Amino acid sequence: MSCRQPEVLWAQRSDKVYLTVSLPDAKDVSVKCEKEGLFAFSAIGAQGEPVTFSLELYAAVAPEGCKTKTGLRSIICSIQKEEKGWWRRLLKSEERPAPYLKVDWNKWCDEDEEPASDLGSDDDEATYGDGDDESSDDGMLYLPDLEKVRGNRG
Repeated sequence: MSCRQPEVLWAQRSDKVYLTVSLPDAKDVSVKCEKEGLFAFSAIGAQGEPVTFSLELYAAVAPEGCKTKTGLRSIICSIQKEEKGWWRRLLKSEERPAPYLKVDWNKWCDEDEEPASDLGSDDDEATYGDGDDESSDDGMLYLPDLEKVRGNRG
């Protein structure tokens, strides 16, 4: 039985990388972040099919700062970078990434565009809501849409 690969969207800030795994009604979600940058994901899909993948991230991460929120349609992983700074790409390898890995343009932020509210924030709840907010689709980790944030500035 082969495992299918769900779409994985990614975005970054100077201190974190965000991965959104599109997997509706996932069960038994397991995420591992290892210091050297190995990210491993496994879950059971809606039809009982196993879904697994692993990524060798561009640089080291802080495993204790990695958080996961499971929603009805997707799983959002917030991965704390070991050292603050901008990665040139998501993966260590310079090869073309797998077709299921895509940039989340709705959440993307360039280094010179990072909102001041994101800088120096170690409190995910303040940045992403507490999960009880009714505006949150699935009560999951909320990463604000940057177009809306930019529109509300000034």
